[in-house]
Amino acid sequence: MKRGILGGTFDPPHVAHLIAGEAAYRQLALDVVSFVPAGSPWQKADSGVSSAEHRWAMTSLSVEHIPYFVADDIEIRREGSSFMVETVESFDGDDVVLILGADAALGIRSWHRWRDLLERVELAVAPRPGVGRHEVEHAVPKPIEWLDMAPLDLSATDVRERARKGLSIRFYVRERVWQYVQEHHVYG
Repeated sequence: MKRGILGGTFDPPHVAHLIAGEAAYRQLALDVVSFVPAGSPWQKADSGVSSAEHRWAMTSLSVEHIPYFVADDIEIRREGSSFMVETVESFDGDDVVLILGADAALGIRSWHRWRDLLERVELAVAPRPGVGRHEVEHAVPKPIEWLDMAPLDLSATDVRERARKGLSIRFYVRERVWQYVQEHHVYG
């Protein structure tokens, strides 16, 4: 199976995540794209991340009714910090394509066991405003498949900030996620 893995905090999962997943699915002829919310995101340990329960629920809602997208709770169930290399290793037998934004790709050398991770995956990178291709290609020591999509200036940080200010995040996230955020007062 050729599996795309799009991991992250998903606080909340927004349309740029879905667009990147769709671009990778189509462009790389993937069988499935697994959306994997981090259980305990070690690089964001002190940043007030929403509960794993909320992030898992929102991720599940964001991919529902899309047959080639699945939400996977492997990192939510794992004890301790979430490391992508361990997640990828659990898909032994699959050809794995790791789907990243260009900003995340720039920092990949800071990831736990990053060399082992890069040996195991292909990389598909979504362009991001303000992050140059040359910069990413210099930072990542392996070939990159650039996703054919517009660079989207949207981040979960921006979406959370809008919600906390009482501004609408409708259409920044899928409808069911928007409803969930409102019903559960996820962002205050």
